Amino acid sequence: MKMQLAEIARAVDAENDVSQWAEVEISSVEFDTRKLEPGALFVPLEGTRDGHDFVQNAVQKGAAATLWQTGHADLPTNIPVVVVADPLKAFQKLARYYLLKVNPKVVAITGSNGKTTTKDMTAAILKTQFNVHKTQENFNNEIGVPMTILGMETNTEVLVVEMGMDRPGQLDFLSKLVQPDVAVITMIGEAHIEFFGTRAKIADAKMEITHGLKEDGELVYNGDEPLLNERVTDLKQQQRTFGSLQTNTLYPTQIESGKTATNFKVNLWPDTEFSIPMMGAYNVNNALAAMLVAKHFHVKQSDMQSALAHFALTENRTEWYHGKNDADILSDVYNANPTAMREVLRTFSQMPTDGKRIAVLGDMLELGDESKPLHESIARVLDPEKIQIVYLYGTEMKALADKLANLYAPENVRYYPEGQQGVMIESLLKTIQPGDLVVLKASHGMHLENVLAALQ
Repeated sequence: MKMQLAEIARAVDAENDVSQWAEVEISSVEFDTRKLEPGALFVPLEGTRDGHDFVQNAVQKGAAATLWQTGHADLPTNIPVVVVADPLKAFQKLARYYLLKVNPKVVAITGSNGKTTTKDMTAAILKTQFNVHKTQENFNNEIGVPMTILGMETNTEVLVVEMGMDRPGQLDFLSKLVQPDVAVITMIGEAHIEFFGTRAKIADAKMEITHGLKEDGELVYNGDEPLLNERVTDLKQQQRTFGSLQTNTLYPTQIESGKTATNFKVNLWPDTEFSIPMMGAYNVNNALAAMLVAKHFHVKQSDMQSALAHFALTENRTEWYHGKNDADILSDVYNANPTAMREVLRTFSQMPTDGKRIAVLGDMLELGDESKPLHESIARVLDPEKIQIVYLYGTEMKALADKLANLYAPENVRYYPEGQQGVMIESLLKTIQPGDLVVLKASHGMHLENVLAALQ
């Protein structure tokens, strides 16, 4: 971006006269002084620390100007200042202004699982024909979405923006901020059920992504999900669906999943084989969603095929490593909810191996009152014939350990309370043999990345 401070002041309804700095050039916007580059507008947000305390750090890093909250003490005199009632709201207002100025088509993506992968697939396909900007890292909330918008180049033709959610009203705000041309809902799972209570309420909240959907826009959603089918009946915008059922607009007719790639065919292009560079039939649904978005933008099937085969993930959360005991380790330690864990374990159960399959599972967080039954539900996809040994770590995993007592021999279910990760690692190092396959899956707060480091 490139704007003069006078234009920014108008966009955010500045409460002070900035005429003395009117022609100051702003080349970026930043709220984190560690990432700030010269020429940036600094936004002092309220977090664990007051962002105003870091303005002098921003000055030293080369900030060209700063927002400042009305009435906040110690107004700086060594940097141009734009005084606003609320720096966060001003930041969001500036993002909306810049979005309208650049005027790209907008694709907004949400879902309990798969939104980052779908975002990356969608951006990769659309880049074959358009200048595309997409959400970086996990910038998918009230701060991250404005940052994504303000990070666009002025020649951006399509903005692909990921939207997260942990409470009602959040997607309503974000959808109205970006006003998407296409909205995507990948699926309804149990993520954040602690805050919502039921999957039905999660579905209600996910549908908020349509609140800002343009009148001539389109909703792309998982048609296998009854909760979504029930909620789209009053939606006037066009709808397309994906999923495994043949009632969907787009569905797979054949899937072959390997260790590092998955090949599939679909109903709309029956003679074409598509491939994605990742394991898991569950990732095909993400590809189908991206393909329907591409269809909205009239992208050729051959471009979809080549883009999907080579797309790069923002963060490959499901990644293979070679272990020190000459075993292969599938690491998925950044995030976990019951749906995702069951899907990963189903795929892992089918991976060919000359040795044992060993699952190392940690607590899934933010499940609230449903935590016990949802942890127990993982037993449905654990078969001692396919996954021979199960390691369980954390307070909540005790429920699964108890559930597996009737399914596995006692020596093949090994439970470790939180705080005993080191003991578990010692046991793993003694148990894992050449040719074994190991999967690590837990919420990031359980820090199974330490287990991965010890096994590599």
